[in-house]
Amino acid sequence: MSDTKLTQQDYIEREDKFGAHNYHPLPVVLNRGQGVYVWDIDGKKYYDFLSAYSAVNQGHCHPKIIKALTDQAAKLTLTSRAFYNDVLGEFEEYITRYFGYDKVLPMNTGAEADETALKLCRKWGYDKKGIADNQAKIIVCEGNFHGRTITIISMSTDPDSYRGFGPYTPGFQVVPYNDFTALEEALCDPNVAGFLVEPIQGEAGVYVPDEGYLKKAYDLCKANNVLFIADEVQTGIARTGKMLACDHEGVRPDILILGKAVSGGVFPVSAVLADDDIMLCIKPGEHGSTFGGNPLGCKVAIAALQVIKDEKLEENAARLGEIFREELRKMPSDMIELVRGKGLLNAVVIKPKNGKTAWDVCMTMKENGLLAKPTHGHIIRFAPPLIITEEQLRDALAIIKKSLSVFE
Repeated sequence: MSDTKLTQQDYIEREDKFGAHNYHPLPVVLNRGQGVYVWDIDGKKYYDFLSAYSAVNQGHCHPKIIKALTDQAAKLTLTSRAFYNDVLGEFEEYITRYFGYDKVLPMNTGAEADETALKLCRKWGYDKKGIADNQAKIIVCEGNFHGRTITIISMSTDPDSYRGFGPYTPGFQVVPYNDFTALEEALCDPNVAGFLVEPIQGEAGVYVPDEGYLKKAYDLCKANNVLFIADEVQTGIARTGKMLACDHEGVRPDILILGKAVSGGVFPVSAVLADDDIMLCIKPGEHGSTFGGNPLGCKVAIAALQVIKDEKLEENAARLGEIFREELRKMPSDMIELVRGKGLLNAVVIKPKNGKTAWDVCMTMKENGLLAKPTHGHIIRFAPPLIITEEQLRDALAIIKKSLSVFE
């Protein structure tokens, strides 16, 4: 089949026929991106207000990141970890100094990084805390989303994630998110090795915990000799107006999990950071990845992280996020039930009206030139690239307002 005359529906039907049905995309077929914009195959231009779930914080096809990719791609792409290469050490030094940790263990995807952190935490629990073999527990939160591997869905409270995929991996205790008392009780168990938490629950609908929750949780972990593990795959890399969402409360995780925007959406790169006392619990042969730490990903990640600092994207996200939430709250729509978020990670809880839902709002915004996606049926996440200007943001707000007015 020639691609030259295919319609958007042709592309959609081809995916439907030959691909697994594990996603339900908005019906738009994209073939180009630049900065805060994407274009479909018919040439229509849109604001991207999802940023590939916060992977494209630096904007689509950032020239500095693309140059790092193409320069390295022409030299060396993969050696595996069977040999040394001349790029991995550069990346390791760069990212550990960037975030202030002794060591990094590079992987590819966010789920892999979460799995790595879980193994690291358990190994530390046995080697350093003295937990009896196979007794280590890790506390997690209701509403969590850390990926979709078997181990990770075993800690999920979302039936769409776990139903029909058992038996499940043991060793997890679930407590309510943003509930300090429940966490305090769970931490009394001497077999608890770690507490894994998203500083803001992104996939759950941008749930922001009460101010002080993260700091209290961290302090309690310290008091009970338990590792505080932060999944900053979606919230990290300046998305919330600080380099890490934990920075808002001055919390330094014992294990830091990063992914997505580490590479600016150009190449799969994730990373787990920790100090020597924790990281060196894993010995040669106990964990690894063929592609983890590959030269291509390393060069891309260095460039992507440098862009964040050079272009002051933390400050931009903080300033424009305030404007965005303020303007959304002023919109005269009774479909807007609640606006919440931090920096440029925001969500609107949509109240259905006359049978119309968040999906219908997103479809109308698409027609008007802005792409966003519902989560859990009634919540719309808004997360544009952090390079967005105030003028572009206000233009996008006008599109959102126009789209909501259709349902009044």
